Amino acid sequence: MLQIFYDSQDFYLLKELEKLGPKKGVISQSVKDVVQSLVDDDLVLKDKIGTSVYFWSLPSCAGNQLRTTYSKLESDLSSSKKRYMELVEQRENLKRGREDSDEREAALEELKAVEEHHKKLKMMLLRLLMRQLTDGQTISSLCNNGVRPLSHKQKNNSNTSTSIR
Repeated sequence: MLQIFYDSQDFYLLKELEKLGPKKGVISQSVKDVVQSLVDDDLVLKDKIGTSVYFWSLPSCAGNQLRTTYSKLESDLSSSKKRYMELVEQRENLKRGREDSDEREAALEELKAVEEHHKKLKMMLLRLLMRQLTDGQTISSLCNNGVRPLSHKQKNNSNTSTSIR
């Protein structure tokens, strides 16, 4: 169908295209759909002048479209390469502080131990609070009996042991 436009380099009405379509192997009933798909793909241009709708396409238009698409793809490729290089550099920077060493392994083990201790303390506190509440005490009476929330300093200091007073 596109070849009709390229060969004649002319503009057509839909009725004219329906007559020319069978010569190029397109069933006349499907010409409208084929032309519309070419318009949707920007291979054929369409314009309404008065009450008539004209369709046309020139070989130079296809070349221009290919050049535009090529330029866009080149730009996308360039930006993708740049982003890739940034990510590789970022990965290398992140790896620098993570080399396996005895110091790092010791710090990770200490972190794991502190997290386990914290988890146990939370469970103990929860059990204590549940026991106190089921015994009929209110939260305010718990505070009066010496159960206090952690101070800001105690929360931030992970090296000290936490206790319930």
